[in-house]
Amino acid sequence: MALKDKFLDLWCGAVEPGLSPYWLTRALLLRGLGLIYTLAFLILTQQFIPLVGEGGILPVNLFLEQVAQEYGPGLPSWLKLPTLMWLDCSDTFMLGLVWLGLGLSLLLLCGVANVPLLLSLWAIYLSCCHVGQLFYSFGWEILLLETGFLAVFLCPLWRTQVPPAKALVWLFRWVLFRLMLGAGLIKLRGDPCWWDLSCLIFHYQTQPLPNPLSWYFHQLPVWFHQGSVLFNHLAELVVPWFFFGPRRLRHAAGLLTIVFQISLILSGNLSWLNYLSIVLCVACFDDAALALFLLPIQGRARSWMPAPCQIKEEGRLRRALLNGLVILILYLSIGPVLNLLSPRQAMNASFDPLHLVNTYGAFGSVGQHRPEIILEGTVDSVITDSTRWLPYEFRGKPGDPQRRPPLVSPYHYKLDWQLWFAAMSDYRRQPWLVHYVYLLLTGDQGALSLLGNNPFAAQPPHFIRAELYEYRFAPPGQPGWWEREYLGPYLPPLAANDPALLTALAQFGWISAPPSPGP
Repeated sequence: MALKDKFLDLWCGAVEPGLSPYWLTRALLLRGLGLIYTLAFLILTQQFIPLVGEGGILPVNLFLEQVAQEYGPGLPSWLKLPTLMWLDCSDTFMLGLVWLGLGLSLLLLCGVANVPLLLSLWAIYLSCCHVGQLFYSFGWEILLLETGFLAVFLCPLWRTQVPPAKALVWLFRWVLFRLMLGAGLIKLRGDPCWWDLSCLIFHYQTQPLPNPLSWYFHQLPVWFHQGSVLFNHLAELVVPWFFFGPRRLRHAAGLLTIVFQISLILSGNLSWLNYLSIVLCVACFDDAALALFLLPIQGRARSWMPAPCQIKEEGRLRRALLNGLVILILYLSIGPVLNLLSPRQAMNASFDPLHLVNTYGAFGSVGQHRPEIILEGTVDSVITDSTRWLPYEFRGKPGDPQRRPPLVSPYHYKLDWQLWFAAMSDYRRQPWLVHYVYLLLTGDQGALSLLGNNPFAAQPPHFIRAELYEYRFAPPGQPGWWEREYLGPYLPPLAANDPALLTALAQFGWISAPPSPGP
């Protein structure tokens, strides 16, 4: 008997006839979700307070005050913006929640899964996303919330194991379907380069945070880029329909989607979006199919399945809850489905305050140029033609043309990503960036922690300015990874005591109002 058959016999022998064939599917989904939650909360522990803490770039307390003023204090604001930060938005409380979330995520990653744990993870992450403002406006945030909510119903209430319901596995496939199809449709309705197959000629260079392999992908011939666009359309527009197809076609669709996601991981830094997409692909496989992939660790995989004495049949209450969940998801799917059908399709949008069913999309437009903001400071008290400006380097975004693009994914540098957006607009439309410059001018430790290096370790600079460059990958054979061309000033030099700067910051509530000038 083949090793595969022995393992399948061992696996199926412990399952009572008629029970769900998705025990291993559930175990991998939950452990994969544990990995994603761990990454998400790790990012929160490092960046949440500098970004939105009491002294952060966009303080939570000011944001909640604005919400309360618009919708009214108490219950109306809670319903509009469900978050535990209404109870307390101090740095201490928020950090406590974040570290609790990280601890629970590690438990889930290690195989501890029950309703209270999954519900706590979802509620904590929902609370953080709702006050994260533009730094938590990415599609993968709401994708994690939608997936995390479904996972609450996938795990046991406490310890007793109930067979995974087929309906829940189908709901995970429904998430994956909307994720992939939404990304494909937004491209067809967006940039014409997705039609003439030229998008990837530019994408690897102009994407938010290229990685070391992006340079090599960019150098590939045009026919490869055109073929890659066709593969993209196949993976996002054709393959998703087979997530609901017959078993073998469903498995093939899952495998093709995983291959597609791996290609995205190799070619750029897209946070943990592609990793979570791979986790969702697990729902395309049943235990018999997954067992083939886990033969090298069959002993450990076998331990993920409960002993027969731990298994009990699904009770009436749980069955009623699952039926109610299916009805709720179907009802909440009306908005996202209409959005998918709309010629004005929205990208990465929610239709309910809890982000239970969302719509997704990515790279509806692809830029052919890469403007890049470079922050520079000087200790000179007077600016002259001979003033020496020193650049700040960030951890993820391009800066020094000689520096290799970093490997960041599945981690995410949220400030670096927003600077990519800011470079495509005027600084007057990015007041948070002006506030960040002020925090650097005052030597704020939280603001400095978001940098790759601080050229002013001894004392804060007297002035900071922002210059705008166009970056292009350096041609093969040329030293360095980038070449750049100066486009002009982006933000004029600012000093910490600049009256106009202080007045502008005070209008946003970021500092106390400066004293009025005397007569």
